[in-house]
Amino acid sequence: MPRTGDPSRRAGHPPASGELVDIRLDRQRGGATVLLLAMGLVFVVFGTFGAAIVAAGMASQRAAVAADLGALAGAARALDGDTAACASASDLAGRNDGRLVGCHLDGLDVLVTVEVAFTPLPGLTRVAAASARAGPVRG
Repeated sequence: MPRTGDPSRRAGHPPASGELVDIRLDRQRGGATVLLLAMGLVFVVFGTFGAAIVAAGMASQRAAVAADLGALAGAARALDGDTAACASASDLAGRNDGRLVGCHLDGLDVLVTVEVAFTPLPGLTRVAAASARAGPVRG
C-alpha cells in the first residue's frame, strides 16, 4: 500500500481502498490567486483615479477653448453693444459644451467666464472654469 507522501501517487486520483489519507491542508494553496486579485484591484483603482485626473484636465482645456472662442465672438460684436456681444459669446460657448457665467465689455474688450461640467467618477460631477479676454490690437 503506498504511503500518502509517496511521490509515485498522482495528484487528482482518489486514494485506493484502505489507504490512509493526509487531511492536512496546504497553507500556500490559493495564495497566488489572492495576490493576483489584490494586484488587479490596485490596477483598477489607480486606473480609475488616473482617468478622473485626465477627465479634469480635458474639461479644463474645453473650458479654456470655449472661453477663448466666446471672447473672440463677443469682440467681433463689441461695437453693437454689451447685449449683442454677450449673446454672441454665449452662443459660441454653448456650442463648445460650455456655459457662459460672466460677460462684460471693458471699452472694446470683452471679458468672459465659461464653465464646463464633467463627471470624473460615477456620481461625482464637477465644474471647470476659464476666463478669456479679447479685443482690438493696441499699438
